[in-house]
Amino acid sequence: MTGPLVPFREFVLKVHSRCDLACDHCYVYEHADQSWLTRPKTISDEAISWTARRLAEHATTHALPSLTVILHGGEPLLAGPARLRRVCEELGSALNGIAELDLRIHTNGVQLSPRYLDLFDEFHVRVGISLDGDRAANDRHRLFADGRSSHPMVMRAVELLREERYRHLDLGLLCTVDIHNDPVAVHDALAGLEPPLVDFLLPHATWDDPPPRPDGSPTAYADWLLTVFDRWTERGRPMPVRMFASVLSSLNGGPSLTESLGLAPTDLVVIETDGQLEQVDSLKSAYEGAAATGFDVFRNTFDEVAAHPGVRARQLGLAGVSETCRRCPVVRSCGGGLYTHRYRSDSGPGSGFDNPSVYCADLAALIRGIEERTAAATESPAVRAPDELLAAHQDLTRTLLAVLHDTLDGRGGALWDDAWRLAATLEADTPGAEALDMVLAHPYTRTWLVDALADVDAGRGLTGPAAERLGATVAAAAVRAGLDLPVPVAYRDGGLYLPTLGTVLLGGPGERGTAVVRATGDGFLVRRPEDAPGTELRIAPDEPEGPHWLPVHVLRRSPAPVLLLDDLDPLRDCFDAPATDRLEAEEADAWAHRVGEAWSLLADAVPGQAAEAALTLTTLTPLFTGDAEPGRHGHGALGVGPAVEANELALGLLSGFRRAKLRALGEVTDLYALDGTWEHRTPWGSEHVTFSRLLAETFERAGLGLYDPRFLTGVPEALDKIENAAEVTVDGKQLISAVRKEISGTRSAAEKNRGRSFPSSGRQTNVLASDQKVTFE
Repeated sequence: MTGPLVPFREFVLKVHSRCDLACDHCYVYEHADQSWLTRPKTISDEAISWTARRLAEHATTHALPSLTVILHGGEPLLAGPARLRRVCEELGSALNGIAELDLRIHTNGVQLSPRYLDLFDEFHVRVGISLDGDRAANDRHRLFADGRSSHPMVMRAVELLREERYRHLDLGLLCTVDIHNDPVAVHDALAGLEPPLVDFLLPHATWDDPPPRPDGSPTAYADWLLTVFDRWTERGRPMPVRMFASVLSSLNGGPSLTESLGLAPTDLVVIETDGQLEQVDSLKSAYEGAAATGFDVFRNTFDEVAAHPGVRARQLGLAGVSETCRRCPVVRSCGGGLYTHRYRSDSGPGSGFDNPSVYCADLAALIRGIEERTAAATESPAVRAPDELLAAHQDLTRTLLAVLHDTLDGRGGALWDDAWRLAATLEADTPGAEALDMVLAHPYTRTWLVDALADVDAGRGLTGPAAERLGATVAAAAVRAGLDLPVPVAYRDGGLYLPTLGTVLLGGPGERGTAVVRATGDGFLVRRPEDAPGTELRIAPDEPEGPHWLPVHVLRRSPAPVLLLDDLDPLRDCFDAPATDRLEAEEADAWAHRVGEAWSLLADAVPGQAAEAALTLTTLTPLFTGDAEPGRHGHGALGVGPAVEANELALGLLSGFRRAKLRALGEVTDLYALDGTWEHRTPWGSEHVTFSRLLAETFERAGLGLYDPRFLTGVPEALDKIENAAEVTVDGKQLISAVRKEISGTRSAAEKNRGRSFPSSGRQTNVLASDQKVTFE
């Protein structure tokens, strides 16, 4: 088996191998593996010491910041307070200064008392209690050997944990599902106890010993859990439920939150009372010896256990599930189910654990049911509404700026500190705050912030231009707001650049220093410390280019929106092709004419997309070569090559806009997860590509197809592939739904555009070249 060894981070330590209850669904005593009969009742001093030594060794070897140890049984409280104290002391001492120790105990609660809880408080041991619901539900299985109910004693334990002095130790409740119990009554009984967490567990079963299904329904367990989910939602989700949270997380591109779901590799090992090292305990439900490794804490390291074939089989992610599961759209959420639940003893194909879960139909129905119930509430509004996407990016930019400031922690220098203080002054003034938002929205602000954060995180510190940009941003905002606020701004090579406005020329190449920018009624003043009084430069932002002022070109050519033609920003060179130098006025006028003609074509052929692009795009940067393309960062900028024909430019602008939009969406929401795990053949060729590339090409082709119907070839088939792929998230499906709606009127668009003269097929190849793909950052 290939892949790096996965260190253990969770350790189940059996401190007692017997139990004071006789639960008839217990995997330890009632299922296939009866090895408990040969174990010592209580863990020995020697086993405790060696376990502590092995934990410290493992944490040191893998530089683990923390380890979780779960005290378990049987019933762990039967070990008694003295033995449990010994365990806590030994483990804590061994890991002191090496790794943080997260101690937990899972108990049936029958023996729980203040003497135990005072001990747990001393060693920060959090307590999880097994409780299957109200008395009727709990007593269906959790009884004493003589048939007495355990419910009153468990409730006493739960109430103890709810006391103020012990509440911080409460880990939550574990509930094993029984479909004979009333799901609403179970939910309400558990919710009424106000637990910090509820974990629903499917009863352990295999294909040899399948779970009971009284009515024969293949989704009886999903139906039961979805009824609980509906009640949980109706009651305002009164407590976290791990199973539901895990499904919701994976549907939205996040990780699984439980071993029983998802594709995350296992990182758990069991230490029995005799020091034997075993795989996950639930394997005892499969067959005698299924959990055994042949290792123990006295002779073997945890790394040896991690390399065991049985453990490695549960660390392979997608490669570790059956072929049926690998092809299933919900495998990213269910992960093939709990490994134990896949077991079948039949010989031949499908023997062993190479099967779907015995709960396969239940898991699929549960995941789909939760998705159907929550999609509308969990969808990101940025996917459907362009103004929401813009707002999300504005929030992201401000968040990045705050993170950069916090990361610098006073190490940004005097210019940074001055600019930050003055930004607060701007924020206190309504026109100033609006102007600051406008300048921060300039696409190359994002380039600055992302690159600066990367430098600081890498330990390179904030370089000069990155440290100076905040002052230039604040000064530009003050000028736009007309706020009389003196802002120190650095200049380099004789040029002081103000984002969205232009460059003040203060000297020649190589000259650098600091000047103060101050807004006036009709523009702004720039003064250097060395300038004689009364010799400051007075600039009007809308005045034409002169010896001391290079304004950012503004394209004003109807029906195109007003766009900045930015050939000045020092951060504009963030495209695949190099940005041009400063354009002459005649060249800028030619650009305005070409963009106006191209936009006229777009407004006529694809008015919806043209209107959205007008809302989104703010900046074009001239490039020496290439078509229109989005930059590395920032929503709202396109780099545009020297296109010579309006139809060609229109197609390039539309292509660049679609790519920029998809990139922007990917920066504020997860459209997919586990990209690259599967490959997909594109309907327009024989090439197999990653999901991200299939999505990118499909999204771009759909938009271009509204302008030129030839691009729609294969798009419906690609949308079907994407919608049924395992990688796609709730927001990814929302996007696909929007694209379907977008192209639903393509017949009329095709008729409208059929007579239009389109670029040659060679041009189409350039727009959708095979190496052009979106990389989300």
